[in-house]
Amino acid sequence: MTIGDVAARFGLATHVLRHWESMGLLSPARVEGERRRYAPSDLYRVAVILRAKEAGFGLDDIREMITTADSGERRQILRHHRADLARRIAESQAALALIDCALDCDHEDFADCADFQAAVATRIGPVQV
Repeated sequence: MTIGDVAARFGLATHVLRHWESMGLLSPARVEGERRRYAPSDLYRVAVILRAKEAGFGLDDIREMITTADSGERRQILRHHRADLARRIAESQAALALIDCALDCDHEDFADCADFQAAVATRIGPVQV
């Protein structure tokens, strides 16, 4: 596949793929005057990069993860990012619960609702009166 084909398949600009290549994340084959040709394995690599970015990995972290020859180091990188992603998911779930609480509230102003205030209080912590 050409760089344009791959870019279109993933909804990316071609310069993104070139940048990833310059960072060592991709290494497509070269043919006819140095034109890039992407193999099926390159498509999987692009998909991995996109998923990792969605999970909060930076490009340097992705490069480190996919280029390290040390499986123990790779696992450590993954553990670190898994913990960070789990934390962010928990925070998002708490935010979603807060929104649901506000939507379910019968008060004219949900900020006056005791249930809503209790849900927010976990974020505030102890308050001295």
